Amino acid sequence: MSSTTLSVALVQHRDAGSVDANLDATATAVAEAAAKGSQLVVLAELHTGPYFCQTEDLATFDTAEAVPGPSCERLATIARENGVVLVGSLFERRAPGLYHNTAVVFERDGRLLGTYRKMHIPDDPGYYEKYYFTPGDTGFVPIDTSVGRLGVLVCWDQWYPEAARIMALSGAEVLIYPTAIGWDPQDTAQEQQRQQEAWITVQRGHAVANNLPVIACNRTGHEPDPSGQSSGATFWGTSFVAGPQGEMLARAGEAEPEILVARLDRARTEAVRRQWPFLRDRRIDAYAPILNRYIDPD
Repeated sequence: MSSTTLSVALVQHRDAGSVDANLDATATAVAEAAAKGSQLVVLAELHTGPYFCQTEDLATFDTAEAVPGPSCERLATIARENGVVLVGSLFERRAPGLYHNTAVVFERDGRLLGTYRKMHIPDDPGYYEKYYFTPGDTGFVPIDTSVGRLGVLVCWDQWYPEAARIMALSGAEVLIYPTAIGWDPQDTAQEQQRQQEAWITVQRGHAVANNLPVIACNRTGHEPDPSGQSSGATFWGTSFVAGPQGEMLARAGEAEPEILVARLDRARTEAVRRQWPFLRDRRIDAYAPILNRYIDPD
């Protein structure tokens, strides 16, 4: 990164009902973000349609696309027309029977610079992602762009410090998480608050532990369960940008689509790492046990 600031925009997304409608909404939002001076625009997880993982349905696989493919072409055009680096998120059909939850990164001129296939795949009530997504095989490798080296991860990766750390050790200059996370409407208000605060706190912890800015862009709005077996999911929005000491730089509301704009000081990472040299003090000679699934007691 250069010594100037970086203007970023997060498009907090609500499903518009179809791929074309969602991409049209994306085009409008990115144009607005670019008009505000944004150089990097981040979209939410699986933003071309509903969050379909509430149920297990074979027909849903028909909605997956090749990467690159039609949605990539549209996102490339959006990036090029607005002169921004654009981070999107798609349901990738890699081969018959092989599908991924894949982030895509486009340069200002529309070139597809790289992809990241979601590594950690959840399987919980309302989030049946293991049915649809093969765990990623791209590793935790930053993607170089004209606005810097981006450590792009996806949603459930947010809970794993190992993913953030490896991106930081590989030279990422910012951590980015396209996200689809929400409440079960039947949870108590207290449980909903605990979950949301945990989500914010763990990612601010990644910012602190790695001295890096964190961008988390979430969906918003209620989406019914297509099977009718549950009350659906209410995505909690609250997209945010944190600085390299975990400081909250910008935060969106919960219930509405929003274009959240923030400025990152490119020199802050260097300054904070001089003050808090966590990478210097890592005891890499003592970390081998981390490769165990679990350390059983003697």
